[in-house]
Amino acid sequence: MSVFLDANILFSGSNPKSNLYRFLTWLQAYEALVTSAYAASEAERNILVKRPDWHATYIDMMKNIAITPEAPLQIDAGLPDKDKPILGAAIAAKSVYLLTGDKRDFGHLYGQTIEDVTIIDVLEFTKIMLKKHTS
Repeated sequence: MSVFLDANILFSGSNPKSNLYRFLTWLQAYEALVTSAYAASEAERNILVKRPDWHATYIDMMKNIAITPEAPLQIDAGLPDKDKPILGAAIAAKSVYLLTGDKRDFGHLYGQTIEDVTIIDVLEFTKIMLKKHTS
């Protein structure tokens, strides 16, 4: 199963002391993690500005995350222009989930499935994955 990671997940997951880092490290053993160059670039730019001490962890984490080609969003999902490439790439990658912590822009889509991609936050996704892989 393919799980698309938004830039904010890449950013927060680059903190080697975070639970999200531990969860993503565990998840890599079970699922295909993907992102786009657009999301990866945004995450890396923010890490270099806000948390440069996380950069080495980010580089190491990205070795196990596939980069999918960019794709325009063909439908109106009520997203700001800056987030349309994220959903477009998740759809093009045929991801099952788009994992994002961006409640402001994606919150209205949490739990919804668009073009076979379910938009989900970290807490709900963690519950699903733990149930799937520990039962």
